[in-house]
Amino acid sequence: MDTHDSDRHWGPRIGPDGVHFRLWAPGLDALTLHLDGQNFPMDKQGEGWFATVAEAHDGSEYGFCIPDGRMFHDPAAHAQSGDVHSLSRVAISKYEWKHPPSARKWEEAVIYECHVGTFTPEGTFAAIHDKLDYLVDLGITALELLPVATFGGERGWGYDGTLLYAPHRAYGTPDELRALVDAAHGKGLMVILDVVYNHFGPEGSYIPAHTPEFFDPERHTPWGSAIDYSERPVRRFFIDNAVYWLQQFRFDGLRFDAVDHIRDTSDPEFLIQLPRDIRARLDREVHLTTEDNRNITYLHERRGNHVPLMTAEWNDDWHHCAHVLATGETEGYYVSFENDPAGLMAKAAATGFSFQGETYEGESRGAPSDHLPPAAFIDFLQNHDQVGNRAIGERIAALATPEMIRALHTTLLLSPHIPLLFMGEEYGETRPFLFFADFHDELGRAVTEGRRKEFAGFGGHQAEEVPDPIAISSFSDSKLDWDKLSAEPHSATFAFVRHLLHLRQEKVVPFLPGTGPHSGSVLQAPDRCMAVDWRLNGGTLCLRANFGDSAVDLPPAAGELIQLTGKAPGAPVSAAFWLDT
Repeated sequence: MDTHDSDRHWGPRIGPDGVHFRLWAPGLDALTLHLDGQNFPMDKQGEGWFATVAEAHDGSEYGFCIPDGRMFHDPAAHAQSGDVHSLSRVAISKYEWKHPPSARKWEEAVIYECHVGTFTPEGTFAAIHDKLDYLVDLGITALELLPVATFGGERGWGYDGTLLYAPHRAYGTPDELRALVDAAHGKGLMVILDVVYNHFGPEGSYIPAHTPEFFDPERHTPWGSAIDYSERPVRRFFIDNAVYWLQQFRFDGLRFDAVDHIRDTSDPEFLIQLPRDIRARLDREVHLTTEDNRNITYLHERRGNHVPLMTAEWNDDWHHCAHVLATGETEGYYVSFENDPAGLMAKAAATGFSFQGETYEGESRGAPSDHLPPAAFIDFLQNHDQVGNRAIGERIAALATPEMIRALHTTLLLSPHIPLLFMGEEYGETRPFLFFADFHDELGRAVTEGRRKEFAGFGGHQAEEVPDPIAISSFSDSKLDWDKLSAEPHSATFAFVRHLLHLRQEKVVPFLPGTGPHSGSVLQAPDRCMAVDWRLNGGTLCLRANFGDSAVDLPPAAGELIQLTGKAPGAPVSAAFWLDT
């Protein structure tokens, strides 16, 4: 199913004869373009599309009028004149690019997950510029932005986007986002964007009013109406969106949020068509990653020298094992990892997932994953979800000992899997990352009540202890405290993480390109310990870790000891790596 038709695009396009406006609304008999105060009847074309061409300039305001007189913004607008309820705005870029997209290979990736609004005091695209040298010095090679598409209100995580083509106004203009990506490329950084294609946010999406055919009335998601990906124009909306970010803003990759909620019985299904079309329409390599709690592998298969559909998968299993080891928490989804967290983490480190078809939360979960290379998995000790979806948003620094965190960081950052750090983790930020939003009236009250009801009694919390996500303090309290960098123990934590990342680039990364499947082996180890060997392309990497409080004997390892965290290999709360070339 080819979805790349030049005359079936979403959003405005600039042509020699003016701006081309289009909208898919198969249930309407007529549609009018409202542009700079004037009305222009739109031509009804085939397959439910309406189109017209009109003279417009950068900043022209427009919307679509349906026969009953209601006016709506363009769901594929590139900019808004105001909030999600305002008219759309024509945005003609004046940006002059200085640097090409990154040429870094995926195996070099060390990902830094960043929420634009809380990363800096200003909370803008422009403010991130001053932190790029800091990230490079730390050893980061890929900056990953949480979703930046327009959402309801001024502040939020970004996962409730309603205008998926328009950068959020509170963060800056489209050209300021381009300037950030360009500056990052000039520093040698890749830039990845998190995108949400599984639902629209609860405020500001008017698609149901003019195009109900966009949704599947038989199915719902945790966030509302389910999208009908079997409709060709619906697929086109999202595929065009992905290509838009990659082409118009030169992002080096995309992270697709919660793809387990993208359900489609078409042949090929949307999750197959999406990466196929992206790769066919781009003339360069891009990195496409997924969040998917099913532990599936078919989207990431490597077949000979062919580029895989999806590059890598977020590995929740690794995180859950590490979190149980670090904190002892076994509530919720952690319960399946309580019996042997170190053994399950060793399995994930060596072969991909901890659960590869075994029973998880009462049902079979996952598929064998040992046939994928290590770089197909993204591991993390923290991320926005695993911190922000806690009742009071505690980071790992508030939950575990410094010794345990150092041992786990060693295990994470020198593994042949792709590591991810959540902003502030590198210096042991202790400020929370809370769930916050900017909804009002009934919707705002519902979010507050729902959040407190969700966590009442969970982990010993009372409802009134759960911060109100609508309060501006939940947003401001989540901003990073950069002053910590100059004080202990944070400066020492930063120096240690920086050391590990530079060691990774020197000792581990050169052996990752060409490393194939079945590379990891789990060796027998005592309780709360792990021993893993990886056969890399040109060398063997050995990990020996003890997360317990007693010294143990671990299997011997060959080669040069490149990192020892702790008093000795096998000592309580220690991790060590050897490299044999």
